[in-house]
Amino acid sequence: MNARSGTSGVDWAQAANIGKSLLLSPIFGFVVAYLLLTVVKAVIKEKKLYEAPKGNTPPPFWIRCLLVLTCTGVSFFHGSNDGQKGMGLIMLILIGTVPTTYALNHAVTAKQSQDFIAVSHMAADTVGKYVEASAVVGDPRDDVTEYIRTKEFKPNTMLALRVLINDIGTEMAQFKELALVPQTQVRNFRNDMYLVSEALRLMQKSGKPVFAAADVAVLKNYKSHIDKATRFIPLWVKVAVALALGLGTMVGWKRIVVTVGEKIGKNHLTYAQGAAAEITAMATIGAADGLGLPVSTTHVLSSGVAGTMLANSSGLQMSTVRNLLLAWVLTLPAAMTLSAFLFFGFRQLFKG
Repeated sequence: MNARSGTSGVDWAQAANIGKSLLLSPIFGFVVAYLLLTVVKAVIKEKKLYEAPKGNTPPPFWIRCLLVLTCTGVSFFHGSNDGQKGMGLIMLILIGTVPTTYALNHAVTAKQSQDFIAVSHMAADTVGKYVEASAVVGDPRDDVTEYIRTKEFKPNTMLALRVLINDIGTEMAQFKELALVPQTQVRNFRNDMYLVSEALRLMQKSGKPVFAAADVAVLKNYKSHIDKATRFIPLWVKVAVALALGLGTMVGWKRIVVTVGEKIGKNHLTYAQGAAAEITAMATIGAADGLGLPVSTTHVLSSGVAGTMLANSSGLQMSTVRNLLLAWVLTLPAAMTLSAFLFFGFRQLFKG
């Protein structure tokens, strides 16, 4: 078994952020939807907004437009947020099982590779300004890895980082393009890039050392080149995830709509409740997208519906609420177990 390093294991700080977003987003959706419907009821006195649909009778045209607009917003942000998660999971599997093909972005052109070499030299010179005269480095990878693992900045950290940046630039000059990196060196080359990118991120976050404004711009530009080479998603993965989300919605939409619209509250959902819940879900998921946090569309929307039921004094069906809460609690460990099983299975399958 390999020893744990800064590039292995779980980033518990990031995992905690994900856990917080998954836990707090339904609560946020419940509260905001409750407040939004309360305000709407106080301001807009249109009676039809607060009446449940009657049979198959379509809603008035303006209400229909409102519902189409809010549903479109929820669908867009749902695809954006869930699409990111799907693409991220696929890329993790691809990088773990077939790293020689997907660890580096082969779509980076020769010209962009030359730009990367030039930027690497600038970054190495910039980092060199902050190397202390007394700094001594052993293995630069080990030193930078130790910094990432412990978050403890030492005098040798900057020297090790400069060596790694120089090595990456030198090797890139030899290979000419990312697509030409030998298969035997792809994994190490990507790991070096990850170490440098993560070290720069931590330095910027911690404020140690304190970089001059001009140097911050140079290092930010260099980091963007590294991330473009390592954090990418092929077009076919984007298309596959979009198709999967679309087909899944086409197949399973009715069950979700019936549960959310009819079984959360004791009364049928009204137009105002539906619009308030959808606006809340749209805003919550959109904000999570902007912050780079994953949330569950179903969790946010169903909690928003529950909030409108409370605001409308419609009552809640506690059996449905209990089942939803159980599903939320059990989904995460089940997904972690299944993904770990599949990863190790694919890893063994493609080991040769």
